[in-house]
Amino acid sequence: MQTTALSTSDEFLKAWPEFAPDGEVERLRAREFGRLDAEGHVYLDYTGAGLAGASQIRRHADLLLGHVLGNPHSVSPTSHLATELVEGARRHVLSFFNASPDDYMVVFTANASHALKLVGESYPFARRRRFVLTYDNHNSVNGIREFARAAGAEIAYVPIVPPDLRVDSSAVAAALDAGGRPEPGLFAFPAQSNFSGVRHDLSWIDAAHAQGWHVLLDAAAFVPTNRLDLSRWSPDFVVLSFYKMFGYPTGVGALVARKAALGLLRRPWFAGGTITVASVGADRYHLAAGPAAFEDGTVNFASLPAIDLGLDFLEQVGVENIHRRVEALTGWLIDALLSLRHSNGERLITLYGPAGTEARGGTITVNFRDEAGRFIDHKTIEGRASERGISIRSGCFCNPGAGEMAMGIQADAMRGCFVRLADRITYDDFMRCIDGKSTGAVRMSLGLASTFGDARAFVDFAREFLS
Repeated sequence: MQTTALSTSDEFLKAWPEFAPDGEVERLRAREFGRLDAEGHVYLDYTGAGLAGASQIRRHADLLLGHVLGNPHSVSPTSHLATELVEGARRHVLSFFNASPDDYMVVFTANASHALKLVGESYPFARRRRFVLTYDNHNSVNGIREFARAAGAEIAYVPIVPPDLRVDSSAVAAALDAGGRPEPGLFAFPAQSNFSGVRHDLSWIDAAHAQGWHVLLDAAAFVPTNRLDLSRWSPDFVVLSFYKMFGYPTGVGALVARKAALGLLRRPWFAGGTITVASVGADRYHLAAGPAAFEDGTVNFASLPAIDLGLDFLEQVGVENIHRRVEALTGWLIDALLSLRHSNGERLITLYGPAGTEARGGTITVNFRDEAGRFIDHKTIEGRASERGISIRSGCFCNPGAGEMAMGIQADAMRGCFVRLADRITYDDFMRCIDGKSTGAVRMSLGLASTFGDARAFVDFAREFLS
């Protein structure tokens, strides 16, 4: 359901009656996120990082203060307790995503990027094997192409189509068609774009499997506000960061992998904790089985129990409830921003991505323009928002493919800048090199604790740029 640019909270709630029945959101905000209002924050960067509820922090502090945890690589009482807590968190992750322990394993990592690197460095890329990925991908997925290139694999990008920045499913089908080409390899795409908020078609997973591909799903931007059911969809590798889901702990992510696919990976090194035995004299080693082979050194055993508590918190709030609220606020905020016009009738905002809420999440990316249609520097927008206590983000959001397609920056122009700038390339250099184009944008993103007041505050801020 789409709305016009509503002016009051009552009108918003009338249009979206399921957003906050009986003041549920206000109670959650006061109980768990009161620090936002106490310190005057308008937080609109949930795609950058989620926020932790106060009860999560208290429960984790109580656990740490009430128990003694030791390095899990032992059989002592403190080690045993730490191991049980870590394995409990591992089981909870599988349960949360409805992933059968017969089919999937959880590898704990430092973040989603670390999980992607594990796949990239260990996947059996080779000549006559392909790596296919969409233009709309985080740089940590794009970076896998360097492992593929080093192994001689063929690399192919599937374009996205402005203005909605969606991928044409027929283009995916053509890219995955192995007829007369090198054999299938790895297909990577995000469940939800961290640039435009587009939710991509998960049916591509089954289509790719039918042609012999392995599928890597970047779920980092998707799972904070959407249910990912791994009994329905079965990607071979799923990557995520827990702080994007529930704010705390930071520095912990996961690779959720099908056991059969994980067995194909070949690590280029070994470390403490990843082997059953290693010898200096014999110059040999043997990797451990399962997740241990990929968890270098000692896992973050003091922080991992907080994952269990964070998942508890999300389950209590309800992912479906979060999804519904974010959808309502997203629809209102997009409508409100697109209604802003300068005195000469020109729109203040250029939106990158869908203008509706169907198959899109709560990430809204725009550029501001003056009455003559010229870009207003996105860094200026972010700076002025910061002065008013509004947390947003500007730049390309580590997703250059989506940004280049959204803003019409041609590949030849980018190559020319790389040549001209040689070894002194900075982001500001590119800003100057791509004449007349914006190489960045402004991103607002909604999440678990967002309210109508947050969305309205940004619209009021945006009005300040009207002439």
